Amino acid sequence: MPLLPGTAPVLVGRAAPLAALAEHTDRCRTGRSGALLLGGDAGIGKSRLVAEFARTRGPGTVLVGGCLELGVDGLAYAPFTAALRQLLRERGPEPFTAGEGAGELARLLPELGPVPDGGHRDRGLLFGLVLHLLRTTAGEDGLTLVLEDLHWADGATRDLLVYLIRNLDLPGVQIVATYRTDDLHRTHPLRRLLPELERLPSVTRLELEPLTRAEVDEHVRALTGRAPTSAELDDLYRRSDGIPLYVEALAADPHRPGGVPDAFRDLLLAPVDRLDDTALSVLRLAAVGAISGTVSHEALRHVSDLDDRDLEIALHALIDARLLHVDGDGYRFRHALLREAVHASLLPGTRTRLHLLLARTVETHPRAVPPERRAAELAHHFQAAHDLPRAVAAAWDAAGRAGESLAHEERLAMLRRVLELWDRVPGVAALLGGHERAEVLAEAALAALEGGHPRMTWELCDEALAAVPENPGDDAGLELRAQLLRRRGQARTQCVDVGAEDDLAEALRLHPPHMPGYARMLSILARETMFRTDGRGPLDRSAEDLAEEAIAAAERVGDDSALAAALVTLGSVLMGRGATARGRSLLERSVELSRRLGDPLMEARGVNNLSHYLREQGDHEEALALLEAFLATPGRAGTAWVHGGFTSQNLAELHFELGRLDTARRIADEALDRSPSPMHRVFLLVPSSRAAIAQGDTAAARSGPDGRGGIAAIDPGEILTLERMDQARQAASAWLDLLLAEGDVAGARAYAVRVLERPGFSGFSDYGWVVADLAAEAVRRAGAGPGDPLRALVAGLSDMPVHGPVQEAFRAATAARLAEGTAAPEEVLDGWAAAVAAWEATPLPLPLAAARLRAARAALAVRDPERARAWWEPVGPAADASGAAPLAREAADLGRRAGFTAPEEAVPAGLTPREAEVLRLLATGDTNAQIAAELFISPKTASVHVSNILAKLGAPNRAAAGARARDLGLA
Repeated sequence: MPLLPGTAPVLVGRAAPLAALAEHTDRCRTGRSGALLLGGDAGIGKSRLVAEFARTRGPGTVLVGGCLELGVDGLAYAPFTAALRQLLRERGPEPFTAGEGAGELARLLPELGPVPDGGHRDRGLLFGLVLHLLRTTAGEDGLTLVLEDLHWADGATRDLLVYLIRNLDLPGVQIVATYRTDDLHRTHPLRRLLPELERLPSVTRLELEPLTRAEVDEHVRALTGRAPTSAELDDLYRRSDGIPLYVEALAADPHRPGGVPDAFRDLLLAPVDRLDDTALSVLRLAAVGAISGTVSHEALRHVSDLDDRDLEIALHALIDARLLHVDGDGYRFRHALLREAVHASLLPGTRTRLHLLLARTVETHPRAVPPERRAAELAHHFQAAHDLPRAVAAAWDAAGRAGESLAHEERLAMLRRVLELWDRVPGVAALLGGHERAEVLAEAALAALEGGHPRMTWELCDEALAAVPENPGDDAGLELRAQLLRRRGQARTQCVDVGAEDDLAEALRLHPPHMPGYARMLSILARETMFRTDGRGPLDRSAEDLAEEAIAAAERVGDDSALAAALVTLGSVLMGRGATARGRSLLERSVELSRRLGDPLMEARGVNNLSHYLREQGDHEEALALLEAFLATPGRAGTAWVHGGFTSQNLAELHFELGRLDTARRIADEALDRSPSPMHRVFLLVPSSRAAIAQGDTAAARSGPDGRGGIAAIDPGEILTLERMDQARQAASAWLDLLLAEGDVAGARAYAVRVLERPGFSGFSDYGWVVADLAAEAVRRAGAGPGDPLRALVAGLSDMPVHGPVQEAFRAATAARLAEGTAAPEEVLDGWAAAVAAWEATPLPLPLAAARLRAARAALAVRDPERARAWWEPVGPAADASGAAPLAREAADLGRRAGFTAPEEAVPAGLTPREAEVLRLLATGDTNAQIAAELFISPKTASVHVSNILAKLGAPNRAAAGARARDLGLA
């Protein structure tokens, strides 16, 4: 970044922030990549500071891109496109072509070629590729990505920035983003985003302060080469408020009378007043043409009526006057405020004429602006010039460009502009290639749905459906109405509205089966139905039926993309209900087809679903190997992070169930730092929280790593309204586990009742037996009898399916827990023996250890110490190996009370180890019967021990013995 012309040759008053930037760079190079958010008022010197910082870095290690004021009108990813274009110039195309799916980067940089056909609708792949590109180009020297003027960032830019900040976990990449603090009004999206980013450990925030009086003095000396008088300095400091930009403007004209106007316009325009007519006309053209930050030399050459020599003379005059500076192959105003002031000073007629002139230039000279900016700039210029027909057509083209870039927010903004101008432009449909208003509304609804705005989607669909006949007489009309109903149904599903199913059913009924989109429609509806409470979908059809029909339809028309999606759904449904062999073959077929299609998103979905159901079948090591092999496959650039939340959840679950608690927490917590979707956040919090609970860290389970939100961040009541039954069950399991770990048995019982009373709970078993087992534990701890409502609910789950050894073991453990307190001791023992045998058929060490501990208790209760000891002995080592401290303590306590272990310290007063245990209980006031039950001995034996203790201690009674126990440190 070159030093901006017209600025002081010495950077004044910025030693501390410059050092902070350098220190942050070092941390990003040697530790973890991170972001520094640099804020300050307009004119405070953010760009100057960053330019000076960039000059200190090595060649080729700094990429710079600026957000454009036009960004709010639909120009997506502007700073990233500029930075990638710089990378392309400096390093050539090689970094952009490595890895599968790299062609997706053409969505950001048109120079890389056409956008791939059959474009993915998930931006994750694109974002992952940018992440991969930054990581690989950082190399040993590291890379700094500078994003300027973040206050003008479009939604897609903000989304990509957040994604990078949360996913750049390895060393090498530094992001520096600047923004104006005085532009962040109350509803500004950046104002809401900054506090969220600040909470991340990889984010540093730095705000520039105005210059002090002494620094203003130094600044003026560097600018003018002379020292201001004391009176001049006082006046300059007062009028500039220490803002470097204002200091520079005032120092250039120190005798200007009066104070500084509110908008600072007069002060900013003072140098403009001294220009000749030719330079002034070029400056005005630049102000109109630089709406997106920079105006190209090519644009000025075509739009001005000057020959090349006169244009160059005028431009040199503007650069010498510190009004413009060279930026690549164009020119940028010294400060954005200056451009705004020049543009605002134009008379209305002049402004209209110049916008129209620029629009025609952009239209007829493709090289006047970069290709990704062309449509959006045309839309802006034509609308500013009141040429609404061309503005509509350009906005439609800009929406198409945004769609290719998967910039959903910007596509939506452009489509809404088309809709707003619709009634003001005669024959507008013809300008859009024959697309009617309902079709534009449908496209806007899709953009809103993909952009995460279900309520807006719903409203747009309502408006479009009102314009489409309920029974269209042609296939195109039927397909349009079906698509609108399907999109509204998806939106209503996300809004938890009961009418969603009716919309989906009607969409399926209307969609002509012979139309190209029918297979895709069926595939989407099958996926929507897969996780419904009752397992039924539109027209009371199951996900299996819908998926099978989708496969047939896709094969009939040759839609391999829809086929791959339907195969994943059908394979998942079959494996979920126990048809493992057939389901697995379908999932593997989908994965292979996705690889042939070059669709890593669908491949990732198939791999993750297959690993999930392998885990359900107890094939944990194979599931783990499958995921790790997928992530390690060469050419998967970006895909490791595309499905980061889904993949990390599966990995964390596998390690949690395999007893690798530290690994499970690390994987889940790192993924939680990388901005997962709300759905995946729930999925990740479950293994993170349950692993923490197993380690005895209930505080972390509740509040999350570093207090940034654990399972308590999800309202337990909201869990009961989650549309996806598997998601609801997982979240409920974590809440029940936490309540039990915290000793809130009453709270756990009450919550378990609410969970199990949810309609359709027993319809399918995914995570259902986990919840049932925890609910049964709540019953056991409460000692609830036969008439207990929760006991009845758990017992009533007998019709819930059981698929695979893991679910079979959970069912056996659930039955054993329910037997305690109601069945005979021998039956309780049989129940826990069966549970141990069931868990031994799985690779889950901690549930097996817990079952062995319960079985040992049950064996001691029927006076079978040999079996009890055999079950007890492996528990402690298993708990220690996993770091399950509460289970280890429980095993140690049982071993001590059962007499399996010797006391750690010498027993005082000549007592035996068993007598010491009896004395501890005696000190708490226990009766002989209670002592017997606690130590698994008979009341008669307990009485003998008490008598011996009284004699050895010389105590006249039990109370005196208890006091003596406290003196001896045994109580």
